Amino acid sequence: MPVFVDCDPGIDDAFALAYLAAQPNVEVVGVGTVFGNTTVTATTDNALRLVELFGLDGVAVAMGASRPFVQPPRLGQRVHGGNGLGGVELAAPTGGTIAESAAELLVRLARSAPGELDVLAVGPLTNLALALGLEPELPTLVRHLVIMGGAVRVPGNIAPHAESNIYNDPEAAEIVLGAGFNATLVALDVTMRTLARKPWLEKLAALDNERAQVCSRFLEHYVEWYASIFGERVCAMHDPLAAAILVDPSLVTESVDVAVRVELRGEHTRGATVADLRVSRDFSDERPQLNLPGEVASEEFLQRMLAAMR
Repeated sequence: MPVFVDCDPGIDDAFALAYLAAQPNVEVVGVGTVFGNTTVTATTDNALRLVELFGLDGVAVAMGASRPFVQPPRLGQRVHGGNGLGGVELAAPTGGTIAESAAELLVRLARSAPGELDVLAVGPLTNLALALGLEPELPTLVRHLVIMGGAVRVPGNIAPHAESNIYNDPEAAEIVLGAGFNATLVALDVTMRTLARKPWLEKLAALDNERAQVCSRFLEHYVEWYASIFGERVCAMHDPLAAAILVDPSLVTESVDVAVRVELRGEHTRGATVADLRVSRDFSDERPQLNLPGEVASEEFLQRMLAAMR
């Protein structure tokens, strides 16, 4: 399955790329970068280093948006460290970015194989919104879009009602979620219940290969931040869970198809994802629906994530 990854590496983005690289049925055909966990210059540099670390030789990396449509960016360096990878320095990349932007690369890949390309979006959705401006038929060209973002039944992580990726560009998210993609929204509803705990972290650290050892070092900063919230050494596996669901949707054990809007004007709720969960909702006048997982096979996913690091 050909996959385009739009990301802002990012520690959990790195794990998502590692997961995809380990899947024999996945061909990563392009990587687009965006601001988010750090600046787009840094996320692009990280992406170039990560594709080489994970053996994704020859994969095109394209730099994307450096800021949201409307507001200043709110970067996640407190969570991911100054360089986005917990302060871990990887070997300098031997290759560079292509001339196309991330949005242009996505459109070209989708046009070249209509109905075959899967897209994993694990950062702010600015690049995807720009791609829709270039190609309004993009939702019909993409086979499946999996987005890590949003918080529907649970609190946000960057604001009381907002998750970081959606909050960082609400206008872009509103465009993408209403565009009509065959889409799955992997929200904090499930990612904040998919936690890598001490035994899992110890098993990762015990794996004797460069990929596992480097990724274990990434998590040192990430776990310290989560420990300040949970009071124990754990971390949420947001982006790799979305990657795993893209590869195998059967990891979702309970879900609902809903329309989702993004609040743009609320003084205290800007960036909130509002899903219409009414049992008696009227489908006759509604934006396109997407799939919202409510339960996932978390332990099975964590076992698969560990296997991908071997």
